[in-house]
Amino acid sequence: MTKFRVLLADDHETVRAGLRLIVNAQADMEVVGEASDGREAVARAQELLPDIVVMDVSMPHMNGLKATEKLKQVCPQVKVLTLTRHTDDAYLQQILRAGASGYVLKQSPPAELLHAIRAIASGGKYLDPAVAGKLIGSYAGRTASLRGDAQGSLSEREAEILRLIAWGYSNKEIAARLEISVKTVETHKSNAMKRLDMHSRIDIVRFALLQGWLQDT
Repeated sequence: MTKFRVLLADDHETVRAGLRLIVNAQADMEVVGEASDGREAVARAQELLPDIVVMDVSMPHMNGLKATEKLKQVCPQVKVLTLTRHTDDAYLQQILRAGASGYVLKQSPPAELLHAIRAIASGGKYLDPAVAGKLIGSYAGRTASLRGDAQGSLSEREAEILRLIAWGYSNKEIAARLEISVKTVETHKSNAMKRLDMHSRIDIVRFALLQGWLQDT
């Protein structure tokens, strides 16, 4: 069995040790490296090319948000799962905007972390159920009139592209997957976002949550 390769980034050695025990106890994943700050996390990810980095937000030298942004620039194929204690909507949006494929609260049980690692390493997104409702709630009011037929107002290709964006694929990756040009992906994305009054990838993730597209992640 091919195992998911995990890099742990946290400035507390005891936290990394606990995460390492949890991850290495699984048959389908293994810890291939560790980092104690954001800069080291980026460097180790470039060196090891793991499937996923489990990234703490609060670290010295370079925090988890900046490290995620940098990592997605130099190693866009490496996925990031953010660990955080924050539950406010604005902070969660920052995490996703930085390029993370999801987040898990530090206070959540280990099973939540493992579920998230599997989902994200497989190409999906994962939003901790304890706070995912915040993202839905901040968007649901604005789209209340659209919820009944929003998906029906999209073409099949537009819906497919929005779904892949919500799952964390880049425009280039979507183009390769669907065997169309990047320009065509961008056109479908733009048309769909205008129709649904969406302004960012965060809105796309919220819409995907409302439509139930992320329930299996």
